[in-house]
Amino acid sequence: MLIYFLSLRDAWLNGKKRDEGIALNSVRKQYQMLLSDGFPYLMITPGFILLVFVVIFPILFGFAIAFTNYNLYHTPPAKLVDWVGLKNFVNIFTLSIWRSTFLDVLQWTVVWTLLATTLQCTVGVLLAILVNQKDLRFKPLIRTIFILPWAVPGFVTILVFAGMFNDSFGVINNAILSFFGISPKAWLTDPFWTKTALIMMQTWLGFPFVFAMTTGVLQAIPDDLYEAATMDGASAFTRLRTITLPLVLYAIAPIIITQYTFNFNNFNIIYLFNNGGPAVAGSNAGGTDILVSWIYKLTMSSSQYAIAATITILLSIFVVGLALWQFRATKSFKNDDMA
Repeated sequence: MLIYFLSLRDAWLNGKKRDEGIALNSVRKQYQMLLSDGFPYLMITPGFILLVFVVIFPILFGFAIAFTNYNLYHTPPAKLVDWVGLKNFVNIFTLSIWRSTFLDVLQWTVVWTLLATTLQCTVGVLLAILVNQKDLRFKPLIRTIFILPWAVPGFVTILVFAGMFNDSFGVINNAILSFFGISPKAWLTDPFWTKTALIMMQTWLGFPFVFAMTTGVLQAIPDDLYEAATMDGASAFTRLRTITLPLVLYAIAPIIITQYTFNFNNFNIIYLFNNGGPAVAGSNAGGTDILVSWIYKLTMSSSQYAIAATITILLSIFVVGLALWQFRATKSFKNDDMA
């Protein structure tokens, strides 16, 4: 339809030019104009078309499903799908089974995002600052070692950790904890210890990226700032607090924000480690399921397509709204200088 409309518009413009006595461009002239004026549009058109079919259409389809009763018992062609308006949104907050599960999963999702992301960013920044000390030897080797967890595919690392944290034969219980005289922990069957293991794993997986970005920022800070502060009598902690941390956080603030957004929807680690388990009595979500993994289960296991689409909309509104607020509040996205 779009191509047909553009063709009609082009024919109308050419007819108007002909009626006004304006010479029409030849094929060669149009080709030259396309290369000079329309080249950027020509290059972005394939990507835009791919975006429409891969992103926009699924979003519109999922948005439409949220206002229907599309589930296991209303699946075409055997059963027709009916429009139910805002009923799914109301059910999530009024029906006890949906409300309690949604609030529990949302609470853990927020806690998971805050703890895992804050810990990985803190470890990455602090290690980068320590390794950047002038009197430290073998810096290239140390930096390479710290970046190695980032080089290994994430799903491989998660599966290895799943074996290490196994309650029966895992090396964490049988070797490390027993060496220190600590009793074995139910890493895969107790929700608290499973959540603890997930946070530790995400710290291991995420800190190398923050470490690498922070290292680049530290190497770009002029030495003159530290020399001037030293001449003014500033201690090492004062230089860290007034020069290093403000400049580093100012530069990597967008990266930190994206890390929070990523972990809010970090499906891989939740699913690969324990499939969102362990199971919780009276709930249709696992003990470590976050919103995105719960949506996956509702779609693939329970065929609750409409409810899953509804939760997806709520999740998208929350994440997009929070990200926009963070971006607007961050000085890195403003044109003015640091205050």
